[in-house]
Amino acid sequence: MTRARDSVIVPAIGVPSSLAAVRSLGRAGVDVIAVSSDPNPPSFASTYCTRSVVVPSPSMSLSAYSDALLEVLEKTGSRAILPMREADVYALARSSAAFAEHITPMWPSPETLRNAQDRSQLFEAADAVGVPRPETKPLTDWPDHERPVVVKPRYTILVDESDDRARYPGVRVYEPEERPNPDAIVEEMGHRPLLQEFIPNGGEFGYFALFDRGEPVATFQHERIRSHAYGGGASVYRRSVHVPTLDRYGAGLLSELRWHGPAMVEFRRDARDGSFRLMEINPRYWGSLALPIHAGVDFPRYHYQLAVGDVPSIEPGVYDTDVGCHKLRGELLYLYNVYRGVGNGPRPSLGGECASVLRSLYRDPRFDYLDLEDLRPFFADLRNTVGQISAER
Repeated sequence: MTRARDSVIVPAIGVPSSLAAVRSLGRAGVDVIAVSSDPNPPSFASTYCTRSVVVPSPSMSLSAYSDALLEVLEKTGSRAILPMREADVYALARSSAAFAEHITPMWPSPETLRNAQDRSQLFEAADAVGVPRPETKPLTDWPDHERPVVVKPRYTILVDESDDRARYPGVRVYEPEERPNPDAIVEEMGHRPLLQEFIPNGGEFGYFALFDRGEPVATFQHERIRSHAYGGGASVYRRSVHVPTLDRYGAGLLSELRWHGPAMVEFRRDARDGSFRLMEINPRYWGSLALPIHAGVDFPRYHYQLAVGDVPSIEPGVYDTDVGCHKLRGELLYLYNVYRGVGNGPRPSLGGECASVLRSLYRDPRFDYLDLEDLRPFFADLRNTVGQISAER
């Protein structure tokens, strides 16, 4: 049951998940306090945003961001903070005792978080419960290889202790003819990254969950149909699926880690044999959060209910399958990248992809930003995008 004047803090970041959370909680009768280092994120424009607060960026100072979150929490008496990016959950876990004085912890312990964000330790946990993953080793010498290889940061987030800034090192794919200097990569990334076999893409899948001390409260799966670029990237069109193997792998791994809070477990299907390989765990809510809500799994509402002690009476893994959702701006970017030839692998036909996008829009008229009951965030996102393009010229 929703309590009078209950509020929840939602970091309003530059991906649609924040807006999905704002809308979900607002429609559930919860006041939403949106916080952002950007003065004009789309979530601030939502009808369901009760109050907006500008805070420091964790990319500039994680401590200042954490202190600002705690100050907002103390002033508003909010019942929960939803982690929308790695910096959010890192701040909550690093100052867990201070935040726990005001809200029920809905994030993993520092040790559990380290095990998930350190890919070497994560893969050890995966091996312990029989979850397949790519062959991976620390980058020392450059290998002789006939197929592409992947260089990944060992950690999903790095906090520079000298300036307290949160950084997210990128993933790189190298073709067989490329032979970079490993020492130069180590120096650029600021640590020794991992060298990983390239898994030919037979499909990208996500297992999404809200866990309560190692037990699933709500779960969901989707298959990524299109991304910003052909061959990979953030999803712009995805559909709900239910694959029993992913249930087994995802739930087994999160239970092994004694997970607490939201998580996304990423898998890639190996085109060579159809097996699923673990890619990583994201210890937060995911960019495509609108899709499970459309399919009947309202994660933000369940998060709030769990935080206030009203355990949701739902059965994990029960939702509508074959439901699709789009990021309209992303679909346009995808077509533009096909036109420019930006992506991995053979470039698809532009005409064929235009037709495919139009068919999917007709088949699945559901969107991350566009909502006829809450139009202002859609136009705010367009305004921000135009401004960003103009600034880059």
